[in-house]
Amino acid sequence: MSTLFALLAMALQVPLALGGFDSSGMSSAGILDLSDSEWTLSNPAMNISIPASFPSYAHLDLYANHVIADPEYALNEFDLRWIWKQNWTYATSMPNTSPDYDQTFLLFQGLDTFTIIELCGQHVASTNNQFRQYYFDVTDVLARCEQGPAAATLSLNFGSAPNITEAIANEAGQTDWPYGVNSLFTISHRQFMRKEQNDFGWDWGPAFAPAGPWLPAFVVQLNRGRQVHPRNVLVDIYRERQRNNMIPDQSRPWVVNASIDYIGEQIENPSLDFVLRDAANQTVAEGALQNVSSVPGIVTGLTRLPCDAVDLWWPVGMGSQTLYWLTVEMNDANNNTMTSVTRRVGFRTIVLNELPVTNEEIAMGVAPGNHWHFEINGHPFFAKGSNFIPPDIFWPRVTPQRIRSLFDNVVAGNQNMLRVWSSGAYSPDFMFDLADEMGILLWTEFEFGDSFYPVDKEFLNNVYEEAVYQVRRANHHPSLAYWAGANELEQILQSVKRSTPSEFPRIKAQYEKLFLSTLFPAVYENSRSISYSPSSTTNGFVSLNFTEAPYMQQRYDDLEPGHIYGDTDYYNYNSAVAFNSSVYPVGRFANEFGYHAMPAIETWREYRALLQFDDCYIPQPPLPPGGLNTSNWQNTSLGMAEMTVAAERWYPTPAKTDSVANFSAWCWTTQVFQADYYGSQIQFYRRGSGLPQRTLGSLYWQLEDQWAAPTWAGIDRSGRWKILHYRARDLYSNVIISPVWNATTRELEVWVTSDLWEGIRGTVDAKWYTWDGEEVNLEGALSGQEVEVGALNSTKVSATTLDEHANNLVMRASVTAVGKLPNSEETTTFRHTNWFHATPLSQAKLVDPGLTLDHDDESKVFTVTATSGVSAWTWLSNPAGVKVVFDGNGFWLGKGETLKLGYQVLQDDTEGDWVRLVVIYSMWSNILAA
Repeated sequence: MSTLFALLAMALQVPLALGGFDSSGMSSAGILDLSDSEWTLSNPAMNISIPASFPSYAHLDLYANHVIADPEYALNEFDLRWIWKQNWTYATSMPNTSPDYDQTFLLFQGLDTFTIIELCGQHVASTNNQFRQYYFDVTDVLARCEQGPAAATLSLNFGSAPNITEAIANEAGQTDWPYGVNSLFTISHRQFMRKEQNDFGWDWGPAFAPAGPWLPAFVVQLNRGRQVHPRNVLVDIYRERQRNNMIPDQSRPWVVNASIDYIGEQIENPSLDFVLRDAANQTVAEGALQNVSSVPGIVTGLTRLPCDAVDLWWPVGMGSQTLYWLTVEMNDANNNTMTSVTRRVGFRTIVLNELPVTNEEIAMGVAPGNHWHFEINGHPFFAKGSNFIPPDIFWPRVTPQRIRSLFDNVVAGNQNMLRVWSSGAYSPDFMFDLADEMGILLWTEFEFGDSFYPVDKEFLNNVYEEAVYQVRRANHHPSLAYWAGANELEQILQSVKRSTPSEFPRIKAQYEKLFLSTLFPAVYENSRSISYSPSSTTNGFVSLNFTEAPYMQQRYDDLEPGHIYGDTDYYNYNSAVAFNSSVYPVGRFANEFGYHAMPAIETWREYRALLQFDDCYIPQPPLPPGGLNTSNWQNTSLGMAEMTVAAERWYPTPAKTDSVANFSAWCWTTQVFQADYYGSQIQFYRRGSGLPQRTLGSLYWQLEDQWAAPTWAGIDRSGRWKILHYRARDLYSNVIISPVWNATTRELEVWVTSDLWEGIRGTVDAKWYTWDGEEVNLEGALSGQEVEVGALNSTKVSATTLDEHANNLVMRASVTAVGKLPNSEETTTFRHTNWFHATPLSQAKLVDPGLTLDHDDESKVFTVTATSGVSAWTWLSNPAGVKVVFDGNGFWLGKGETLKLGYQVLQDDTEGDWVRLVVIYSMWSNILAA
């Protein structure tokens, strides 16, 4: 008996009998969806018994039955902590099974997390992993089931994760690691459970530690020897001779490897047939899979296809997202069909290139060391995107419609990759499906973050089963870009080496036992098409071998002077150096960077409806009631101070007489700083594509919010775009112009950057103005300067040392270039405009830009004009009850300049009246008292 299950039984106060585990999915046999049953949620100790949904969480059902208020409202995250201290039981009457079958299984797609399952009052199994699929043969249990209306009861008893992990941490000989950020969370000991890590709190989200059946479950009925049920399917598409983490040969034929994990009796001498169809349902290829092998519960085979038999799948902006349907049929030795499965697939190669920089590349100006970039179908590309966090505090509320809406914003934001952060939950199938359709690459991680984890045999076996299931489930999606083992652990390992060198060998050995000897084999043994690294930020590997574990030897910090390895993770909350590019990290790829900002006042109102705005202002008090991240009070205060200081240091300080208007202005100003700061870094990393570091990726932290609070997100909880998302969209254009300022030397450079796969030619204009819009003849001005930029590269257009005269001037720089988009034969014109000012806007001689705003009801276009001066950070704000994405926002205008803006309405509770309620303001608005 494992200690863990003994603790679980004690916590739930139910009899303990150990049940078996395995991973599980869906079939052609008798299937009963347990979502169709009538469920109850109960807690006898608190006299609670209420109707429940399925899938669900206790919080959601308590809220739906008016036992509690909205968990997201005000300080309810703090007030509702009694829920996660309790045990909760979901129960239903077992659906009537058919006598036409002689075997019955329970199949659970996701149980969160510590669960004891009973049927007919008999113990079935205990589970302890949110991320595994479980199935159990209950044929004999049902045969022993007593008669009567309440006899065939299925109960799922969920233990309190905080209570159970506390007990585990207090076991003799257990190690509660002091390293990482474990001490920063509301609930301790998250590393002892295989549950969504941010459920115990994070610096951008609450701590609810929910419990419940978070994914669907089914009753599966079979006839022995005549039917099986496919619980999971692996499809691995790769080039012949391709291996993980290595560059594939694009001239080789395709290999399609298919494997079915099934429930039921073992099939003797099975065969597999396949049909590949295109989107028009035309057959592309068919036949029998070769090299069929069988072990209990798994049948595998493969086939080869010529290169020209299929069209390639490309990420958005690089080509079409061509998809096919693959059907695999499993037959027994007598050619009877046992089951069949269909998956939508794409043909592409995606590899993380961490190989050494060649001598030829060094001769071309690339710094020695190792690469760290992605290549799609043999093409290096610049990864433009952000980090994806769990989009809701309760996953059962995440629907395909919500993810589609979010992904629409990703594509509209010129992003081609999301890093799916490693301390949430694995992406559901529908999220991968949407990414496949929309061309969004998903950098995917195993769910470990910012902590070292147990490495006892039971824990590692549990993790291995989790990883194998998830790798096999997700692998057929062409949007799957990469597997990383954990978030930021290599940096933490380095900190151990610096702070406690005597501990380093032991901690390193345990780290490698989990992330190199357990997780990497789970990838390597099931896929040849996907690269793996043990940590999200890493200096890469020294060597690979494909014969025995460990398959990878990590570099850690044995770095050679002048060499560049790996990707970077950067945060600096000292706003005094926010725009000093000399402190930004120099690396091959930027996977995480950012700064927090407030959501819009409309979002505060929507999710914290009873905020007393008369008491809302910054810096005192630091935030209105309900705005505090109650997961971490100390960090909340620090974060508020950092935002306040940054806003005061770089921009005119709002000081409006109306407290609501003043609070709104403060929220907006923190967003300006966030967008400004991220913009500086995005341009730095993009410019790096033409510098020795050869930077080929920028993924900022973070894409979206899961509740209304000051966070790092570019899209807030309501779905509104912060200024950041608009600014990132602009700077993720294919061709951009970037003024680069060195405040120490007073040198200003102008760079043009392109992420196209062919060179471009164009012209650059750079003109200086006073803030009232008058043009000034100053050194560094350019008019029609010709520029050429190579493929996936940057070019410096000019360099000027500015005198003090430039302190109160502003530069408008623009580029017009012609080139071709990837996989396009047509020439396209690319235009981009950027602005530069040497003096912080808090000290600049701003003038009233005389903004005017008109709306044409027929064309549905807003017209914005700056009539009397330069307008910095021009912003169109729509009223509450409306969510709109404008063609541009957070932009600059020169005197006399007009911009026409279309828009997309995402939500409108005003029946169209919102167009007359839009307010326009700029940085000048902060100076006004009203």
